[in-house]
Amino acid sequence: MSVETAPVARPGRSRPAWYVATVTEVRPETPTATRLLLDVPGWPGSDPGSHLDLRLTAPDGYQATRSYSIARSGPGHVVLAVDEVPDGEVSPFLVRDVRAGDVLEVLGPLGSFFHWRPGESPRPVQLVAGGSGVVPLYAMAVAHDAAADPTPFRLLYSVRTPEDVFFRAELDALVGETFRLDLVYTRRAPAGWSTPVRRVTRDALAAATVPATERPRVYVCGSTGFVETVVPWLEELGHAQQDILTERFGGVR
Repeated sequence: MSVETAPVARPGRSRPAWYVATVTEVRPETPTATRLLLDVPGWPGSDPGSHLDLRLTAPDGYQATRSYSIARSGPGHVVLAVDEVPDGEVSPFLVRDVRAGDVLEVLGPLGSFFHWRPGESPRPVQLVAGGSGVVPLYAMAVAHDAAADPTPFRLLYSVRTPEDVFFRAELDALVGETFRLDLVYTRRAPAGWSTPVRRVTRDALAAATVPATERPRVYVCGSTGFVETVVPWLEELGHAQQDILTERFGGVR
């Protein structure tokens, strides 16, 4: 996903730097997206919700750089899930052409505000994702599970069709006592799906999110239009503005 956050170093974390990344595995994620596993010597790891800049250099020296959320990360490795923008300069190559063994350049980790860290707060967490906006929220959910953190987590995920769900098997595996997944299909749902096929509405948001009375920390990520629709509804439902963190994408990738 494309973001516009400037490089920021968090105390205790190495400052953002450029690293050489080797693609070790390429997997289809959805019909329009690819999962990339990268070996990145020297990479320090990143907080859940972080992103990086990825730079491609053409044989003639032309360079193009785009920002992508990090799905998973640890010392020396990064996992990305890139959705194709058909007229983009970078994402079509990453989705269609990149192969294991290819070398990329990445700058990071980046971002300082759109994070969730295990043990940081006992307040419940509500994640709201539109399409590929689920990537940084998935990173938070994985960290929550890996730490066996007791904080209640809930993810409302709006997606076009069942085939367009990112990390479907992993998200299903996370569902349990402290993690709930609510899917909204906007174009086509699985056979026997009990809720209508439609975009997220204010009423659907109210029914499938942690009530404002419980003072959840709310993370919203998706297209600019999605974020600008959802956030006013959350505020109308009583969520304080300072409790809502947003990340959005749009334009070039």
